[in-house]
Amino acid sequence: MKISNLKYWAFSLTICTVLGSCNDFLEHDPYGLQGSVNFWKTEKDVESALNAFHAFTYEEGITGRGFMWFENCSDNLVTGRPQAEAAQIKNFQMSAANGRDAKDTWPAMYQLIAKANDVLRNVPGMNISADIKNKAVGQAHFYRAFAYLWIAPFYGDNGPNGGIPIVTETTPTAELDQPRPKSVLENYDMIIQDMDKAADLLPYFSQLADDDYGRPHKAACWAFAARAALYAAQFDQSYYNKVIEYCNKVMNMTGADKRSLYPDFTKLFRKENNFCEEYLFSLLGNATEGPKFHGMSFQNGGWGYYNTWGYFQPTLELYKAYETGDVRRDATILYPGQHISFIGHDIHFGVNPNNISSTSGMTFRKFMSPFEASDCIGKDVSPNGNNQSNTLGMVLIRYADIILMKAEALIWTQGEGNTEAKTLLNQIRKRAGLPENSNATKAQLKNERRCELAFEYQPSRHLDLVRWGDAQTVYAQPLHGIRSTTDGTRITNIEEIEIWNARTFDPVKNQVFPIPASQVASSKNLTQNKGY
Repeated sequence: MKISNLKYWAFSLTICTVLGSCNDFLEHDPYGLQGSVNFWKTEKDVESALNAFHAFTYEEGITGRGFMWFENCSDNLVTGRPQAEAAQIKNFQMSAANGRDAKDTWPAMYQLIAKANDVLRNVPGMNISADIKNKAVGQAHFYRAFAYLWIAPFYGDNGPNGGIPIVTETTPTAELDQPRPKSVLENYDMIIQDMDKAADLLPYFSQLADDDYGRPHKAACWAFAARAALYAAQFDQSYYNKVIEYCNKVMNMTGADKRSLYPDFTKLFRKENNFCEEYLFSLLGNATEGPKFHGMSFQNGGWGYYNTWGYFQPTLELYKAYETGDVRRDATILYPGQHISFIGHDIHFGVNPNNISSTSGMTFRKFMSPFEASDCIGKDVSPNGNNQSNTLGMVLIRYADIILMKAEALIWTQGEGNTEAKTLLNQIRKRAGLPENSNATKAQLKNERRCELAFEYQPSRHLDLVRWGDAQTVYAQPLHGIRSTTDGTRITNIEEIEIWNARTFDPVKNQVFPIPASQVASSKNLTQNKGY
């Protein structure tokens, strides 16, 4: 098992800011072109450019709430505190001019694409070592694909809107403002091609030096290629064959790179397991800087001990999706009457302290481990409650997702009851403490995916419902939570209540979100998604 050395990562952006050449590199317009005559001279310049890839990791609108506002549309989540724009997003009433920090997602990812294109445009011609050159070009292909994969599913379709603008290192400067391709499948094809190129150049995870833990590697490339193919299969089911192909690449690794499920789900999301056998790719931080998402997942106010924000809370529908005996339920959701340790304090949820500051009456506990110890602040958690970075890696893709993606592809292409799909789903169920009795039906696959990946930052229940064609029906149902009462020593009553009205989802309009109005206004060729 690899143990994380986060010092390099914690200060990579700080180093980048101090270095003048890297500071130049960070200055991009939405499509961007780096033209500094003082850059692209040395290997140090290249390393600064690679560090700059990670600037988005520190942006609250990206790794805090930004993309999670889209996932908040799902039936797993409810907005945990009153907020008008958040309600508009969840109710599919978002306009191009509003949308809180969800508006940050588009420009931030195109800035990352621009940085990748600058590396691909300049590094191949530099007189530097082959190892540095391969590392730089491989990471650039990875991060360009990574950025497109993060925004293409939310903004692009196979009609009536098309894909999102494709800009590469060969796009002429005068033509950076590209029109949209006819189909988002063009984006997914490019993502897969970029991930292939990256995998050819990047090392296996076991070959990374300690200071490079968290950098992309071959298995991460294949895993994200599988995800791109999964999203593409919504429009062309032949892409399920590519899902199987890339999942097999991950599954067939051997030796030190063999991936498997970490045996105990209840201990999976702990910093000591950031790089366990289930790891494929995460975003890293520490008590100084990094992703802020985990601290936003607990109820608002952190019981008076820390400034957690409480914007995303679990629904009763998610809680009830877990079967009796499923250890994932109580490892994911904190229910009234249960105990946790928070900043060294015993929290008897809903009893002592008795305040529940959550719309649903429940809160998430999946990512609570960095906040448990009495000495965690300044050690594992930022002292700044408005920052909330911590030492737990923000998981974007892990081996369980590989199992579930392959199982889905087998069921959708070879039919329910597929023998290999049964075996795969039973691996997931066994780890969850459930009987290995899956029949590999579509309904079972959907529920296992929901329960296993709930509230993780990139696997998206909302996108799953959209691509399966289930969103309109599911969102037409109201969402529920609970109201609990206590006598000061125990929970005495729990009442189920409706907490969010049924919503209208238009499968043509709402399969995508509006592109931020500022981005459309600054472009001659970018067209807004229809209906917005």
